Parts: sequence; C-alpha cells; structure tokens
Amino acid sequence: MRYKITIEYNGSSFSGWQKQQYSANSIQEAIENAIFNFSGEKVTLYCGGRTDAGVHALGQVAHFDMEKEFELYRIRNAINYHLKSIPIVVLNAEVVDDAFHARFSAKRRYYEYRIVNRYAPAALETGYVWQVFNPLDVNIMREAAKHLLGKHDLSSFRSKDCQAANPIRTIDDIDVIQNGSHIHIKISAISFLHNQVRIIVGTLVEFGKNRTNPQEMLNILNQCKRNADGVTAPPFGLYLVKIDY
Repeated sequence: MRYKITIEYNGSSFSGWQKQQYSANSIQEAIENAIFNFSGEKVTLYCGGRTDAGVHALGQVAHFDMEKEFELYRIRNAINYHLKSIPIVVLNAEVVDDAFHARFSAKRRYYEYRIVNRYAPAALETGYVWQVFNPLDVNIMREAAKHLLGKHDLSSFRSKDCQAANPIRTIDDIDVIQNGSHIHIKISAISFLHNQVRIIVGTLVEFGKNRTNPQEMLNILNQCKRNADGVTAPPFGLYLVKIDY
C-alpha cells in the first residue's frame, strides 16, 4: 500500500533531505528510521522537493510503500512519536494510488524566502531569516523579478554543481512582499534548478541594495552563465511551502 505524508521540518541541523553515504543526518533517513521503529518495515521515502542543508519546509510531501496496513492517524502519530526529539513533524497521512509519485506527480512547487531588512539584529528569528542590513528598495526588486516570469534558460541562476541536463525552466509566479522590516519573496514553478531560488533571491537583494535598473535583469538572463548575477542567498531563509498535485 502506498502512503503519502505531508511534513514540516526545521532544516537547521540536517545535512539536507537526501540520504547520503557518509552522513547519518538527513531528513529522509530520520523519517525512514521512525517508520521502521513502529512498523518493522524498511521503506524508501521519495520526496516532492529535495531541500538542501539548512532549508526548512512547511509542506514537504513524500510517499512510501508498506505491506502492512495501518489507520492513517496511527501512521502520523507513530512517526511523530519516534521523531519527538527531532524537529520533524508529520502533519498528515493518506493512502494514494500506486501511480502516485511525490516527485514526478507534482504539478507546482511553492517556495518562500524570508528576509529581515534592518540594522538591529533579528533576535527571535536567527536561523530562520536572512538579515540584510543595507536598506533595500523593494519596488526595484519587484520590478526586476517580473522579468523572470515565464519560460527561460536559467543557466545564470543555477549552481555550478547543478546536474540538470536542461536549464530551461518556467517560473509561474514570483512576488516580493514587504511588511515593515520583513520582506518575503514568493516563487512557484513545476520544477527548479539546483539553488535556483537562492540565487534569484541573492540577485534581487543586489538589485534592491544598489538601486540597479530593473531592466538589467534581462541582461543577466541573456548571459546564461552563473557569474553574471548575484550571490547565493543563505539556505536558512528558504522554506518549501507546499506542493500541488
């Protein structure tokens, strides 16, 4: 039987989602171990978005297959019980068709990047936001972001380690929202290149900091090379919000 779970986690202390050969500190492995501890079955967990070290999730989705049948609330509660000392929580569990795949069935992924833009330290949000001390022009950031909408070669916005064969991606929506000293950058697409969101955020921050003409974003896009744009924003401000199926 195939089960789908929705997960929330604080990524600060993990090496990322994916299980790694030389690290026992992945989110995937922690949940797989929790499932084994209550069910006695070794399962493989497949996720909808492989988050990097330090990245958080409000609505990660994963699936796994088990021979045994359990009531859904028991699956949720049992996993959470065995994760009680770890900042990972299963919010929901449901039975899905065998054709469902957390990664390949996804129709849209939503990310949010959180910035605090002020000189005073962010005492209560350290590790959960990127604090930018220089004043940012949010209007310029918003106008620059509009040039990223639609289908583009996003080679300028992927890490040098990105293994995707095709750099073409379609950004469905992107917005820069300000509420006092808090700036949230929201972006959604069916799929992303490695570090794409963090590089876009770093580039938009450079635009806002330097009051760069928003039209310059087109030049960065057209250069199709990583060194054409800004820094990569740190991972701890990034959240996987939800995934549509």
